[in-house]
Amino acid sequence: MNKLRLNYKTCLILALILSVSASAFSQVSNSIAADSLKIDDSEIKDRRFEDLKEKYSSDDFIYERTVETSGWWTRFKQWLSDFIKDLFNFENRREAEKAVDILIKTLGVILFILVIYFIVKAILNKEGQWVFGKSSDKSIIRINDLEANIQVVDLKKLIREAEQQNNFRLAIRYYYLLLLKMLNKQGLISYDVEKTNSDYYEEISSSGFRSDFSYASYLYNYIWYGEFDVDQNQFERAKQAFNRFIAALGS
Repeated sequence: MNKLRLNYKTCLILALILSVSASAFSQVSNSIAADSLKIDDSEIKDRRFEDLKEKYSSDDFIYERTVETSGWWTRFKQWLSDFIKDLFNFENRREAEKAVDILIKTLGVILFILVIYFIVKAILNKEGQWVFGKSSDKSIIRINDLEANIQVVDLKKLIREAEQQNNFRLAIRYYYLLLLKMLNKQGLISYDVEKTNSDYYEEISSSGFRSDFSYASYLYNYIWYGEFDVDQNQFERAKQAFNRFIAALGS
């Protein structure tokens, strides 16, 4: 029984000690918190920021540009946009970049047109100076120096030179121009470099001359536009047909 009472007293003492310790710890904590807490009693001012968005949209606040890691084309466009921005006093870089894009696209279109023009010109001039351009209907006579001066050019001399060089296709081309020259001289057609062989055919009122012109046009289209190699015999037969027609017109 004495042992039980001793244990009971021991428990009471321990409980009392723990209670006192907890109370003391709480007081110390509150004291520390009170000492470290500072109260700001200064006056609160209402501040307003005008044009905040505009201020932070300047070049200094644009972080998307990575010049060091971008390619040469991107760096060139960025340099060009900076140059145009300074030159024309753009408000920001975005407007300058839009102007650069429009400029590059415009130059690209112009360059494309020039390339196509020189390609076509090279194809048409592959045989040197040409008289008739090759069109889809093989009947449109195109403009060049020789055609523009058809009335003063010595076509007979050009025919002789082509024959001496055995360039029979070229000689037939000159023969056809000579034929048009004679038809115009006789008032049977009105020569115009923009007209087609079909236009000239419709202008000729004489049925006999119409038939001869139709055959001469056939020979010309077959030999020149067909790009066939014409031998001496074939050329002589075509030459006779042209000379008969020209003689009938009164050379």
